[in-house]
Amino acid sequence: MSEATPHCGAPPPPTGSRRMTAPREDLVKGCWRENPVLIQLLGLCPTLAVTNSVANSVVMGIATFFVLVGSSLLVSTVRRWVPNEVRIATYILIIATFVTVAEFALQALVPDIYKALGAFVALIVVNCIILGRQEAFAGRNPVGRSVLDAVGMGIGFMITLLIMGSVRELLGSGTFLGVSLFGPRYEPWVIMVLPPGGFFTLAFVLLTVAWWKKRQAARAKAAEPRGLVAAERAA
Repeated sequence: MSEATPHCGAPPPPTGSRRMTAPREDLVKGCWRENPVLIQLLGLCPTLAVTNSVANSVVMGIATFFVLVGSSLLVSTVRRWVPNEVRIATYILIIATFVTVAEFALQALVPDIYKALGAFVALIVVNCIILGRQEAFAGRNPVGRSVLDAVGMGIGFMITLLIMGSVRELLGSGTFLGVSLFGPRYEPWVIMVLPPGGFFTLAFVLLTVAWWKKRQAARAKAAEPRGLVAAERAA
């Protein structure tokens, strides 16, 4: 069998994936440039539902991180032996296995938070971030790059959950990880720990990100003429 022939009917990697990128690029892109929530707008269901406290956000982020990294590692390892026709079913089976492990671990280690998260731990199986990374990256790239990509995406997801959980708990309860910060006179914004608070907080975070990107683009555009003038003088 020639090197170009795909194994077991698995889809060949796209032309763009053959471009070698630095390991650092695979790792850091998910934290900001391709953040799964803030840029790709994936995984919004748990982002809106469980971020009413920092503790819930951290535990959900860790569980999702574990499932994402573990499933990416296994999918990339077995990708050459998975027939193209059943690859999605195989990915879901692998993801469900890691979700079951995470669910049992949370139930044993942090039962109170596990009860607070409810069905959203089990729903990690259908999280678009995880299945999307298996289909778009882990199923088409070597193990090392797939793990780095999963780590970066997992960290980006955890950062977003932590930002939203911090804002909602601070405003909605006046606490951080259950510790009161504003004293007994503080009047909590109860709406922030209710479902509408998730939408308000996400809208504010997305607005901030859009403002920052627009500001950076304006700075880069303003710097272009000066760079051209300097180049012309140097020539």
